[in-house]
Amino acid sequence: MTTPKIKLAMFDLAGTTIRDDDAVSGCLFEAAREFGLPATQEEIQLLMGTNKIHLYQFLIARSRGGETDFRDFEKRQSPETLGEATRIFHRYEEIMIAFYRRGVVPIDGAEDTFRWCHEHGIKVATGTGFHRQVTEAIMDGLGWLRDGLVDLAVDVEHTPNHRGRPAPFMIFHAMAQLDIQSVHEVIKLGDTPADMLEGLNAGCRGVIGVLSGPLPVTAWGHYRHTHVIPSVKELPRLIESEFC
Repeated sequence: MTTPKIKLAMFDLAGTTIRDDDAVSGCLFEAAREFGLPATQEEIQLLMGTNKIHLYQFLIARSRGGETDFRDFEKRQSPETLGEATRIFHRYEEIMIAFYRRGVVPIDGAEDTFRWCHEHGIKVATGTGFHRQVTEAIMDGLGWLRDGLVDLAVDVEHTPNHRGRPAPFMIFHAMAQLDIQSVHEVIKLGDTPADMLEGLNAGCRGVIGVLSGPLPVTAWGHYRHTHVIPSVKELPRLIESEFC
């Protein structure tokens, strides 16, 4: 086959490369409920993929009558909500780490796709709205870094001021670490509005939505993307047909 024009594939974690089954939103909701923060699990799902402290800040501000456009999620952070949001976050982090330490299950075909990318000269990075401890629990459970299936695991703590999605800085960090010098050689894959906006804001050659996450395509599909595939299992075929 023709050599791919892509040099880096940036994959989301929960819902894209690891099975979620509403676990992340469930853990976020459980912590919010313990602290009396008014929000539904369905509302939280729409904010998936973002920095989780900032997610709680968003919900706290909204409960107090504040409104922020999701596309400006990382542009407006209120110091007044940081302390309360951080307390809720730490409880969420305990719940989430305990969940992943009981077991992490990859999406069917994800590991084969990582191997295919490497065989065709494409670096593999993961990016996530999780903080470091949760990301490490996932990577420890899967062994992807240890076994060389993933070249780099990026989380919000790698970025200036922990700016997560929809800001593009996790993608830029991966590019810098892996010596990828053009966003036109990068594709971004994910299953949330935050993923789509991250890829758009970074200027990636491809912004690819997957249908394997808990959100229906109607929840994120109206955000700009270039392709939709059932799961990462179909990525090699897409690269061969669209990015060579």
